[in-house]
Amino acid sequence: MRLDLGYSGLEESIMTFNNHGLKIVLNMSNGTDYLENILSYSPNIYNIIGCHNFYPHRYTGLSYEHFYKCSRKFKEFGVRTAAFVSSNDANFGPWPISEGLCTLEMHRNLPIDIQAKHLFATGLIDDVIIANAFASESELKKLSQINKDILEFRVNLVDNITPIDRKIVLEEFHFVRGDISEYLLRSTQSRVKYKDHKFLPYNVIDIKRGDILIDTYLYQNYAGELQIALKDIKNTGKTNVVGKIVDNELFLLDYLKPWSKFSFVESK
Repeated sequence: MRLDLGYSGLEESIMTFNNHGLKIVLNMSNGTDYLENILSYSPNIYNIIGCHNFYPHRYTGLSYEHFYKCSRKFKEFGVRTAAFVSSNDANFGPWPISEGLCTLEMHRNLPIDIQAKHLFATGLIDDVIIANAFASESELKKLSQINKDILEFRVNLVDNITPIDRKIVLEEFHFVRGDISEYLLRSTQSRVKYKDHKFLPYNVIDIKRGDILIDTYLYQNYAGELQIALKDIKNTGKTNVVGKIVDNELFLLDYLKPWSKFSFVESK
């Protein structure tokens, strides 16, 4: 049962002890101390869910800064959280206006799976809800393929990528080193596993943000290491550019932190 405005705090706390298994859903988008007030009345916190609003009017959705502030408060108290994504193929919602129906304004024109990826990548949202009706079969399929636990990037690989480099990108387990750089995100286990392979240079072009890189034998001990470029940089001539993250997912790079796990899937 969603309480958009709510009561004094005592009433909500009593509702959480209902005998019907109902979850009490609180509005997460207002940025007030509403949750703290309810918690002061000792509710059953396991029957509380926080859920953001959705916004059918273009330019009225939440800013990321406000979304982060509101969501973090609920997560810090251990409350389950939810937010909305918008189908680009749907045109029906609770209000006559139909300009998308998302929580975050920055999501309004994004593909539905990237909206959901972003919400999960923040680490602040447990449940993603499609706000408008009806999502297409292809959108539902894309959502079903999202890995909630690991940020998975769609990537276009270069035509002449070697079999070993393809295997490293698509099949090996990747995580960001703890000693993070402002220029590169480094996944180093492949250089250990393939230390006996000679990685020859074949695509040593200049490097752009979002490029997937694998060092060649010219970098000696670094040969076979996979990296993601965070900035445009000059190639030393020792590193192959083996692919690139698709443009509309580049902003998700900001959510990879030291020790973050990640993976790639080839864009179709």
